Amino acid sequence: MPTDVTAQNSQSDELALLGLMQLVSPALPIGAFAFSQGLESAFELDWVRDEASLAEWLNGVLEDGLTRCELPVLARLHHAFGQSDRDAASATIAEWDEWLAATRETAELAAEDSRLGASLKRLLGSLDLMPSEHSLSSLLPSHAGYVTLFAYTAHTRGVTVRQTLLGFAWAWLENQLAVACKALPLGHTAAQRVIEQLRPALVNAVNQALTLEDDELGPVLPGLALASALHETQYSRLFRS
Repeated sequence: MPTDVTAQNSQSDELALLGLMQLVSPALPIGAFAFSQGLESAFELDWVRDEASLAEWLNGVLEDGLTRCELPVLARLHHAFGQSDRDAASATIAEWDEWLAATRETAELAAEDSRLGASLKRLLGSLDLMPSEHSLSSLLPSHAGYVTLFAYTAHTRGVTVRQTLLGFAWAWLENQLAVACKALPLGHTAAQRVIEQLRPALVNAVNQALTLEDDELGPVLPGLALASALHETQYSRLFRS
């Protein structure tokens, strides 16, 4: 028979998993569906035209972008929210939040991060999930970006660092495939094949992100930055710029 402690731990793990599923759900009303992260422009430029080129593009963004930027910083933010020294934690969180903002190479990418962060913060408030000023929420910068809010939410819900990174990467992939299904002649079965192809890459990305030192961080995505910049003046657009 399981002990009370074992049962309580199991229930906590299950609640954390459900909390992560809620956080990464496409139904989360924060407006992620409105942005393409340069992908719509890549379609227009014919850099991405079919299932194979889409998988190649996404794998490149994952390897040279998320692995070197959002994922390792997400881990650092998650750890910072768990620090007992609140002054040190606040300084660390502010530093990485500002660092992330500085990596956004276009107005479109910067707007996506800030607007999704603001939307997630409003949603948490409406769900009574933003604690009082004397708790963890006081560590949040006033205009925290999406990655910082994601780390905060995952930490407060008891989601482990590794699961947090996997969930973030999964949410990114699902959103990018939703963009492709809307803007390309790409069916949902093809999108599932891309997921099957990239699932191991998501795990590898998390593995690598957790080993990187601070001086190894920084996205290397000139193509994505160019596509995002061109998207701001693209004649016909389905997604925000």
